Amino acid sequence: MALLALGLAAQLVAVPPQQPSPQQKVDLSARWEPPVLHTTAFLTGLRYIEAYLYPHPFAEGNFEHIFERYRDTYTHWPIFDSDKPAFEWDGDSWRINVIGHGLMGSELYTRARICHFGWAGSLAFAIGSTVAWEYVFEGNGVRPSLWDLTYTPLSGLLLGEARYLIYRTAQSLDSPTARNILSAIADPFGEMERHWLGSPC
Repeated sequence: MALLALGLAAQLVAVPPQQPSPQQKVDLSARWEPPVLHTTAFLTGLRYIEAYLYPHPFAEGNFEHIFERYRDTYTHWPIFDSDKPAFEWDGDSWRINVIGHGLMGSELYTRARICHFGWAGSLAFAIGSTVAWEYVFEGNGVRPSLWDLTYTPLSGLLLGEARYLIYRTAQSLDSPTARNILSAIADPFGEMERHWLGSPC
């Protein structure tokens, strides 16, 4: 429900679509369903992987533990410990915080961007999705991280926009093979959804 509301909010700030020429039969209006469904499945999958790799605290099934974790999540500021090493301010390794969250942010941004949200709408979508991840999906395991809340959408803007430009370049190629390969490099999950599930964007 939160992601549905997020999709609607991001659509409101999407860049108005360009008017296609009469010869074009391309729908350039923002589509919120694919990014919301994609992001819900993506974050759910990540949460299951996280529970498998780090059973404590992410696989704890005790209701009392879950309640305590959510209470901690919603009653304290996000974690930021300046005494820890750089990029490990929340207790996670720098690889997770820099590489992992950078890729996560770019995935959140790219799906919205390819679905015509514009860069501002896609950034808003990445911000909202990151908040949902930290406070809803992960909130029953650990407190939100200030670094993750900030870095994930901003890295999504930078890396995601680069991926989007590569994807746009791929669509202009005459060779179907080259177009498919470059599109898959830029947006692998999106390509699977478009080819196998009939996603409109």
